[in-house]
Amino acid sequence: KCDPRSRMARRGIRKLFLCVCAASATVLFISSQMSKTSSMLSTSSFRGISRALPAGVAVAGVLARTFRVLTRRSQKVSAKEDPWIVYENLPLELRKDPPLAKKIPHDVPFGEVKGEDRGPQKTLMNPPVYRKDDYFWLRDDKRKSKDVIDHLKAENAYTNYKTHHLRAARENIFKEMLSHVKETDQSVPVPRGGYEYYRRNVEGLSYPIRCRRKKGDTKEQIILDENEIAKGLKHCDIRAYDMSESQDIMAYTIDDVGDEMYTIVFKNLNSGKMLPDKIPDTAGGVMFCNDDETVIYTTVDEAKRPDKVWMHKLGRPLSEAKLLYEENDTKFRAGYDMTSSHRYLILSSFSGETTEISYIDLKDEKLEKKCIRKRETGVIVQSIDHQGDYFYMVTNIDGAKAFKLVRAKIDGKEKWGDLFPLVSGKEDVKVDNVKCFEKFIAIQGREAGFSQIWTFSPDDMKGSLKCIEFENPMHTVEIGSNREFNTSNLRLTYDTLTTPERTYLYSVPKGELELLKEKEVPNYDPKLYETKRVYATSSVDGKPIPMSFVYRRDLVKDTPAPLHLYGYGSYEISIDPYVSPATIPLLDRGVIYVVAHVRGGGEMGRVWYESAKYKDKTKTFTDFVDCSKYLLDKKYTTNELMSMEGRSAGGLLVGAVINMAPNNFKAALAGVPFVDVMNTMSDPSIPLTSGEWEEWGNPNTKKGYDDILVYSPYDNIKKQKYPTLFITAGLHDPRVGYWEPAKWAAKLREYKTDDNPVLVKMDLNAGHFSASDRYKKYWERSLDMCFVLDQLGCLSASDLK
Repeated sequence: KCDPRSRMARRGIRKLFLCVCAASATVLFISSQMSKTSSMLSTSSFRGISRALPAGVAVAGVLARTFRVLTRRSQKVSAKEDPWIVYENLPLELRKDPPLAKKIPHDVPFGEVKGEDRGPQKTLMNPPVYRKDDYFWLRDDKRKSKDVIDHLKAENAYTNYKTHHLRAARENIFKEMLSHVKETDQSVPVPRGGYEYYRRNVEGLSYPIRCRRKKGDTKEQIILDENEIAKGLKHCDIRAYDMSESQDIMAYTIDDVGDEMYTIVFKNLNSGKMLPDKIPDTAGGVMFCNDDETVIYTTVDEAKRPDKVWMHKLGRPLSEAKLLYEENDTKFRAGYDMTSSHRYLILSSFSGETTEISYIDLKDEKLEKKCIRKRETGVIVQSIDHQGDYFYMVTNIDGAKAFKLVRAKIDGKEKWGDLFPLVSGKEDVKVDNVKCFEKFIAIQGREAGFSQIWTFSPDDMKGSLKCIEFENPMHTVEIGSNREFNTSNLRLTYDTLTTPERTYLYSVPKGELELLKEKEVPNYDPKLYETKRVYATSSVDGKPIPMSFVYRRDLVKDTPAPLHLYGYGSYEISIDPYVSPATIPLLDRGVIYVVAHVRGGGEMGRVWYESAKYKDKTKTFTDFVDCSKYLLDKKYTTNELMSMEGRSAGGLLVGAVINMAPNNFKAALAGVPFVDVMNTMSDPSIPLTSGEWEEWGNPNTKKGYDDILVYSPYDNIKKQKYPTLFITAGLHDPRVGYWEPAKWAAKLREYKTDDNPVLVKMDLNAGHFSASDRYKKYWERSLDMCFVLDQLGCLSASDLK
């Protein structure tokens, strides 16, 4: 019953339907006449013809739908016109019953395994401990096993069937999301040398067009049309790009699979032609080195860990590339950066808890590498930049739990000097990043749970220090794109839960903000929405847990009301306020949207993050449960009106919480969920594993094994009732293997004692970050939101038409 919109398709369907009906009527007429004149035609024969009529009508329907697909595919149809045709493999395969994954006994070792680097040998369990995993067979590193692919397709078919009643609502929500997107738009131009760079989006086109123009000129030069590059590709992610010193050559990185393995290519912007140089299998970054021929990049090892930093000269064989730095310790990653002054190349090696940092003076012909700080367990240099005779660094040295800004003489002859914060030991002030300019320095960090930016003159730190103030304290503010060193202005971005992104130019000498642009959100009135911050109390230690609320004040007058609770809580990542076209449909149907800022995230500073690691990781999940209990106790909602959501490590949160408190929620949405923590963190061949032992612990050690086993979602599934669950994942995801959600769903179905469905939507052409196509991203998100709205009973009759 998908509504055909094409005039040609409608005419074709009508003709087909009339032909079938006419044929059926003719058969009936002839049969009736024959029954009057011939005793040879029995009543049973006539009934047989009559029974065939509904089948004829059904055939007409199938023919009509097939005709529609063929007609639409023969035309040039945009995603906006018909996302079903563009993004779905029609006709949709439907499966009434969930796929039952076969069980194949498999023992997974934890501890010492010969030939594998599973951590320091003295710390490993020996002999190893084995755990049974009957669904281990679903892991196929090459992603080519027919049995596995068939199972994933069956999962999609079952999800198609269980969400088939939402097909009209999904299309409506998709269009509603797009109604809040200015599809033809342009970013604020960023000055760089003699040019200004910006990007444009055009209605109907899925990817941005990168452009530039000379300063003071309006003539545009298209330097990269990503839509042209994406033609014929199922995935197209251009992650980074950079300009040569003359700005005549552009380097950019592209991943056309979704596995985050990038190829670096080069384009001559004068001729428009591609250079023959190609650098495959890189980590995704690229940077020119103060000329038109030298580029810096990193490559990865077999576990996709960035381990080598290279310098390559264009026009020369790749085999002649110079290795600048190599990191052999699998817990560490190699990286690089350029100081804002473009004088120094910074080389770093970092783990979750330790950093080693060096530099190369690009004016030194020998390119000698000099160490700024050797690695010392627990000491982190989080950000570094250069101005004058000093390096400015954000570090936790000397026990600075909330980090601090220090400066060090480049010649190394002076002791590092503390600069910021002015009052040491303030745990609610966290320093994250430093950006240097010729005459001032900017610091990005957090205070009292919200992001902040400070500026100061290096000649008078105390007298010139200013915190940039905004009208709404519940905001997100970040240092923006600043490509010029010699300036007295700072570009920054500002958001709230009701205010669309604004780009400001801040005059440091005057202390004044100039609005360059507010992102336009059509069909949206911020005055209709209310935000507030509420605190739950931890049942573990009494700590206050902040929650950010946003809702339509005219639709949420009485409670309990439908409520969607979002959480993350890992890697010190903060879920900060911003306006999203994807969540507006929830708000406009009376749903309260709440973000729980649980421990493990960075909202309340470094201590907030570190208090939920290793054996204390369970605080992330108990915080979230306590938030849900607070919302229930205060009658903001009920357990039949509350859903929850998390993505990636937030999917881990979803998995752990529904094991702990399944009755608090009607439904749960888990995106690319990291749920098989025990198995993944035991296997160093899986990308990210070794480097994240300092985030989760190493289950090959006794301590790590015991700590993780307490909460790992896959290992703690119980024979109990679970909320309805919708899981999304990508086949080529290198961060969370597709098999984790696939195994999780299979085991949940085996154990759960209710009839609530477990749905899996596996994108066979995407990775961790979903679709690269902006329209497809909204199309996929529209199903997520339809699922939530349907479960909370918030879809209207008009939504379903």
